[in-house]
Amino acid sequence: MESLLILILGGARSGKSRYAESLALASGKKTVYIATGWAGDEEMSTRIARHREHRPPDWLTVEEPCALGNALQTHADLNRCLIVDCLTLWLCNVLAQGDERFHQERTALLDSLHGLPGTICLVSNEVGLGIVPDNPLARRFVDEAGWLHQDLARICDRVVWVAAGLPQILKDM
Repeated sequence: MESLLILILGGARSGKSRYAESLALASGKKTVYIATGWAGDEEMSTRIARHREHRPPDWLTVEEPCALGNALQTHADLNRCLIVDCLTLWLCNVLAQGDERFHQERTALLDSLHGLPGTICLVSNEVGLGIVPDNPLARRFVDEAGWLHQDLARICDRVVWVAAGLPQILKDM
């Protein structure tokens, strides 16, 4: 198969990243880990360091908090597996840049996925299972995440839900 797009959804600490990493290892391809988080505080710095230590040393790590579509186009290759971890951090980053930048980067992400070679694993937190948030910014985030996931699910070849470390295939074409 020349191209495989996989959307991996689940709650926080559900095993999504570990599942994506297992797919990358099983693929036998060179892996590029596209990290969307940035160390804005001590807790996030600790998380990033822990993630880096966990990854195999031969994996290339690319830190890209906003221009995700460009990063995917730059690094996608038939012989590579790309892991994007995670789309919800990316969504926070681009929403903070204002509406124009948000719409530009969202469109660039969705457009970039068409025809990319190799295996692409997109990891994202499903945040729409709880109560409706009580403030406008949080409601917008939940709405945008839900709409993004729906758009990605239509584009992706496979959609996987992960809970308690157990992957459940929602779509497999």
